[in-house]
Amino acid sequence: MIQEAINKYLSNGNLSVQRGERPFKVVLFDMDGVLYDSMPHHAIAWQKAMAQFGLVMTAADAYATEGARGIDTIRVFVKQQKGEDISEEEAQRIYDVKTALFHEMGEAKIFDGVYSLMQQIKRCGLQVGVVTGSGQRPLIQRLLADFGEFVDEKHIVTAYDVERGKPNPDPYLMGLKKAGNLKPYQGIVVENAPLGVRAGVAAGCFTVAVNSGPLPDEALTNEGAHLLFPCIAQLSEQWADFGL
Repeated sequence: MIQEAINKYLSNGNLSVQRGERPFKVVLFDMDGVLYDSMPHHAIAWQKAMAQFGLVMTAADAYATEGARGIDTIRVFVKQQKGEDISEEEAQRIYDVKTALFHEMGEAKIFDGVYSLMQQIKRCGLQVGVVTGSGQRPLIQRLLADFGEFVDEKHIVTAYDVERGKPNPDPYLMGLKKAGNLKPYQGIVVENAPLGVRAGVAAGCFTVAVNSGPLPDEALTNEGAHLLFPCIAQLSEQWADFGL
């Protein structure tokens, strides 16, 4: 199944893969819901923060909008619910409240299988990058503390590296650029959110979905995911089948 999906992806004539060229050189991970089991905390923080400003956001909304820049999500919700266009600065003030609430809940655990997966990726000679819609400095510092053996700050894309966040392709295109100006078919994206999958596919990367949350599988496959796994531990167990 894995090789079939890869072969089908690489057979796309629009990719312009050169004969004998190695297709994959970097794996670009989303952070929340992929590396860390942090989405339940994010959902609670979102609901509480938005309520403080007279806005309604459900847990399902938090999962459905995951991956987008927080300030973009806030501006959309304000426009939809209040009919107002607020500035990025105003949205940032709301996002700062959400951030503070999130950090009050303590650190989320690393998903089982993440570390072993990164070890295998490194042994294959591929780079590791992280592409997140977050811009919170403490989270970036934790990434470096937890995975410094595999990823450095130059290979991390945050909300502040792009003007357009997910579902636009810009974050993953920036991830490819930071990995050495790579071409889209040289990147594997690992995502758990519909907007993130859409961004990875739009960037032209081979996009692997990991359904770590409550959304139905179709929410990810309908966005064009090339492969779907129920958890990142299973992706780790089957990494050898990628043939890299």
